[in-house]
Amino acid sequence: MLQSLSFRLTDRAAGSTHACGHAFAGVPPDWEPLRFNVLTRSDKSGAFFPYFLRVQRIAYGDHPSQFGELSLPTGAAQGAVVVIHGGFWHQRYGLELGRPLAEALVADGFAVWNVEYRRVSGGGGWPQTGQDVLAAIDAVDLGPVVTLGHSAGGHLAVWAAKNSARVAGAVAQAAVLDFTRHITPRALELCTEEQFAEASPTALIPIGKPVVCVHGDRDEDVPVEQSVAFCAAEPQAELVVVAGAGHMDVITPGTEAWERCRTAVRGLARDC
Repeated sequence: MLQSLSFRLTDRAAGSTHACGHAFAGVPPDWEPLRFNVLTRSDKSGAFFPYFLRVQRIAYGDHPSQFGELSLPTGAAQGAVVVIHGGFWHQRYGLELGRPLAEALVADGFAVWNVEYRRVSGGGGWPQTGQDVLAAIDAVDLGPVVTLGHSAGGHLAVWAAKNSARVAGAVAQAAVLDFTRHITPRALELCTEEQFAEASPTALIPIGKPVVCVHGDRDEDVPVEQSVAFCAAEPQAELVVVAGAGHMDVITPGTEAWERCRTAVRGLARDC
């Protein structure tokens, strides 16, 4: 049986505890083996170049999709973030979408657990997909975490906030929040209509945790009305609408939309 990993999150230098009660001094001495993900991004000129993110791949189950990539900062961490990628829950999209966000957040001093999960046409569906996200959160003990999810991953980030005691709050990036409006045909690929009551975040209000919904008003895939309506109904939700931003801007470091997400993560990590 796979065992969960637990890191003692204390500041070696001062012996103090930071916000969320789980800051730590960096990579534990037994944190091996390490590998590097070679990623590609563009600079301001539009030219692409490789960069490196040091990660440890950790399996939290026996299925090939039950794993994640843990990235730790070199200094004392300011909190922990679980990154949940989107892609309308489909197998063709994977956690590589979350790697640029992990790199940016590690640079900000966060421990980042970028998780994969079983998806539609790859052993997923409901409730397996949701169960995997909860299992991933429990597998690596980083203390209280902020979930950060994009699109369908935003659905899972908010759903996990409702269903996991370890989640202190969620940042929902262009998130799918109401299965009964706008995206119902896609939601029916994940679950049955009878399961909407247990899977759709809007049906689970009140979430009981702070949720920040960041959404572009030019989102071509998930209408901004998903976030507007959710925040109008959820008492602990904050709505951030980014003018001119599309669906992918919220997961593109360097954009205004990403900066708003980054600010939201910092705020929730500070307050948890």
